[in-house]
Amino acid sequence: MIGNAGSFFKNPFITVEHYHSLKRSYPDIPGYSPVNQEVKVPAGWLIERCGWKGKTFQKIGVHKHQALVLVNYGGGSGDEIFQLSEKIKQSVEEKFGVKLMSEVNIF
Repeated sequence: MIGNAGSFFKNPFITVEHYHSLKRSYPDIPGYSPVNQEVKVPAGWLIERCGWKGKTFQKIGVHKHQALVLVNYGGGSGDEIFQLSEKIKQSVEEKFGVKLMSEVNIF
């Protein structure tokens, strides 16, 4: 069993205009239920397209089957997981202009 906190990131909502802009560059980007002029985009898709899925960094990493799950292979620290989550957030924002929010509570 691999230590994890389940889904680490929330699926973000973006404007319809932003979604259509991304759709021109990434025709396979999924989007769900436009609500109040917003579209929900799967965080896992964004993270995977940034190349994070399956990446390992010594004692921590991103699950090989689910990009939303950050894992501790044993002996990794909470700070290491937090730092990895920040790098993922930064790369998604740089590539797609989308801010990810953590779903887990970080103290």
